[in-house]
Amino acid sequence: MTSQHIAETRVSQPPTLAKRSDESTTVPENVLEITGLTVDIATPRGTLHVVRDVSLHVKRGETLCIVGESGCGKSMTSLAIMGLLPKSAQRSSSRFQFLGEELSHASKGHINALRGKKMAMIFQEPMTALNPAYTIGEQLTEHYRHHLNATEADARARAVNLLEKVGIASAAQRLGQYPHQLSGGLRQRVMIAMSLMCNPELLIADEPSTALDVTIQAQILRLLADLQKELGIAMVLITHDLGVVARIADRVAVMYAGQIVEQGSATEIFSAPQHPYTRGLISCIPIPGRTIPGGKLGTIPGVVPSLLGDMTGCAFRDRCASALAACSGNIPVHQTPRGHQWRCVLEPSKATAA
Repeated sequence: MTSQHIAETRVSQPPTLAKRSDESTTVPENVLEITGLTVDIATPRGTLHVVRDVSLHVKRGETLCIVGESGCGKSMTSLAIMGLLPKSAQRSSSRFQFLGEELSHASKGHINALRGKKMAMIFQEPMTALNPAYTIGEQLTEHYRHHLNATEADARARAVNLLEKVGIASAAQRLGQYPHQLSGGLRQRVMIAMSLMCNPELLIADEPSTALDVTIQAQILRLLADLQKELGIAMVLITHDLGVVARIADRVAVMYAGQIVEQGSATEIFSAPQHPYTRGLISCIPIPGRTIPGGKLGTIPGVVPSLLGDMTGCAFRDRCASALAACSGNIPVHQTPRGHQWRCVLEPSKATAA
């Protein structure tokens, strides 16, 4: 069994999308389109280049998965998109379009008006994202009333409907409970319902199943995939689990040291990965029927490099078995006619991951 078989486990393409109740204008093909996104943070030791020249796009009804090791800049990319970076961070980009509108120099007030209404986020740890001093109902209805000028009754009805949609029983009674009264799985479902309250066009899910047990993880991911297809939302899913990616991604962006080193369709990434880092990640996946129980999986030696100071050449070269002298210079970007891109000095290869 090869990585091609892994790709074939992916959820099929989204069906014809239902018309959104709030749709009054034509939505551009790309809900989100970013070119040259950079995030720098000044520290006493120098500038930390947490996101470096990231370009990506996601279409309506499409799931883009951003994958990579911890510390590669995945979460900072999502926070940059949402406008939730720390004050010490500086964001820049040559293009930052959302629903066809350029937001590179948008005011804080304008971003606040979009955030929660047109773009929403599911955070990694719901216990820290939910306020322990307020009930579930108060937190679900607050931004719905703010953005849509809705009544309390309408907001509560919407909250109950969404809690039921995400599989929470006795939804009306849950509105009066506090986050600590719910299990981890229920809190994550509340976060999903909260993100959908205003019927957003873009949903960013930052490792939404990390803190959950395996059974609940599968339920949450299946729920997200079903809701995304039903509502026609453009979704960016951030994860380090390639098994999750193989099941639900339409396209994949592989991130390393703050930079996207390869991106393309899920089928291309799993069946014909081009960057050595991508091949290394795929080699770490246990394959049913081939990986011996208790046997050794593939590994990538070394650690992610520091992002402090000047960054030149390929950041993966010190961990790459195929590294050349040219890896310390300018790295070319290859692209196929179908949009499969990767940064590497090596010639394109048809070799698949082991």
